[in-house]
Amino acid sequence: MMWIGRSEALEELGVKPQTLYAYVSRGLIASKPDADDPRASLYAAADIAALVKRRRSGRGRQAIARAAIAWGEPVMETAITTVQGGKLIYRGKDAVRLAADATLEEAAALLWNARALPPPRAVSSVPDGDSGKMRALAYLASHAASDAPSFARGAAALAAEGSDLLAGFGAAITGAGGRGFFHQRLGRHWGLTPGGTDLVRRALVLVADHELNPSTFAARVAASTGAPLAACALAGCATLTGPLHGEASARALTYLRAAMDDDPAAALARIAARGERIPAIGHTLYPAGDPRAAALLRWMKPAADLKRAVRAAEEASGEAANIDMALAALSVQLSLPDDAPFLIFASGRMAGWIAHAMEQRASARPIRPRANYVGV
Repeated sequence: MMWIGRSEALEELGVKPQTLYAYVSRGLIASKPDADDPRASLYAAADIAALVKRRRSGRGRQAIARAAIAWGEPVMETAITTVQGGKLIYRGKDAVRLAADATLEEAAALLWNARALPPPRAVSSVPDGDSGKMRALAYLASHAASDAPSFARGAAALAAEGSDLLAGFGAAITGAGGRGFFHQRLGRHWGLTPGGTDLVRRALVLVADHELNPSTFAARVAASTGAPLAACALAGCATLTGPLHGEASARALTYLRAAMDDDPAAALARIAARGERIPAIGHTLYPAGDPRAAALLRWMKPAADLKRAVRAAEEASGEAANIDMALAALSVQLSLPDDAPFLIFASGRMAGWIAHAMEQRASARPIRPRANYVGV
């Protein structure tokens, strides 16, 4: 196989470096370290030639737009987050390394491009609701209806409001105010040990953002209209409730419990008999495995039966567990309530939704694509 350097690869493709890295992360272009320079990479010339040929095959503008919607080429510029070489990067920092020590508040400050989060105002009241999920959505809906639009407001004002929203979201989940970092408040709410609370901290940072995922795109669309930050976060949180996004851990949690109560092979056989895919396995952006899941599973040191259940799913599918499986495993390991994976996901991603809303507002452009009419 013939290998070429980055400059030649970029020239052949006619793309920016981040697009080349996206092709590599999705498995479209093979890469390997340069033996003469370990800091550089080489790229498979044949893969690049195949991509160039495909792009020159006469695809029309509409076909390109359709392909871009689902795991296609980048369609929006951002300085917040990217996936490069199988790693998740927050403003130039490896998210896994950041999660080893940072709090969610520190990750939010990084994503918001702020030196530190302004101290949040005290939460005046907590919405009613039978679950943390209900209260969290109600909290955002209430503020979306009453907060000032984000339009024409400065970064400092939006960061202060974002800090309030993040703290209020935590109060809504726990049903109470309180002091401390977000993970500490969740740890007290769930009665966790210091070790369990630290695992929640790491998980919150790992899920704080993930480039242009469905919920983040929804938040950016809302922000592009000048909607309040709370409305942008609500758009993201509402999108997160779908079973193909933030609720994917629910199916993984069901599988893990069944595999541990019975036998992993029997639990997987029942999934196959229903004609369903094994849940929370594989990720399009991480052909070699989701680094967030690998890190969280390594840090939590799963019990033997839990580890066996995760490994059985990986072996049966031929793919590695993704972050949804890791969050489900964390919930089993720490005996958390059923909605804990969603609440951890939503809490961490609040930082990302707000970051993208702030960045989108700075562009002062509405997001308004066109539809391709196929009716009569």
